[in-house]
Amino acid sequence: MAKTLNDHDKDLPALTLVSKSIDIKAPVETVFTYFARPEHVSDQLKDQERVGMTVIPMDIKDGMGVGTTFRIIGDFDGKRITWDCETTQFDRNEKISAKMIKGKFKRWEITNEFKALSDNLTRVTMTVDYEMPFGPLGGIVDKIKFAKSAERGMENALYNVRGLLEGNGSIPVYITLDAYQKLLAEKKKMNNAPVSSVLTAILEKYSRVQAEIKN
Repeated sequence: MAKTLNDHDKDLPALTLVSKSIDIKAPVETVFTYFARPEHVSDQLKDQERVGMTVIPMDIKDGMGVGTTFRIIGDFDGKRITWDCETTQFDRNEKISAKMIKGKFKRWEITNEFKALSDNLTRVTMTVDYEMPFGPLGGIVDKIKFAKSAERGMENALYNVRGLLEGNGSIPVYITLDAYQKLLAEKKKMNNAPVSSVLTAILEKYSRVQAEIKN
């Protein structure tokens, strides 16, 4: 039986460490492959109240491995923050880490760790370690409210990902880079809609074309 989320938070004046864990009834390879593309998880934040996040890959290295850069556009309680990150660790089926390379945080790092509990059960631990600035941004965004928004967003995203991976729906975890780039192009045309919405639109268009061919 999958466990509920476990967490531990430590708050200092400007430094925050938030960690959430969840057990997902799916093989570790399936779970890792889903998390290997950060926009998959960010898509699960789209419907959260007052919390949203969009990830835009910038430079993809070796299948989203070390050196891959991506931009994060985060909306927290009505405030928008943008920062660029780089993947620093990519250990297949074990660990993915990334850190901010440009942005207004003093420091921002995220780590996803994976542990196979059995052939069809995987524990995922998501940890975000960041330091808020003391400058203008620190005055605009309340540090405590930001931490709570980030914590709630992580928790909801993990629950949503678990629901997807344990369900019977079609999830784009195995996709070629060429197909993925085309998917991103369609996503951009649809104003950065969630990947699931883009795929639904593509499938609906395909069904219409097939129906026209048959007729």
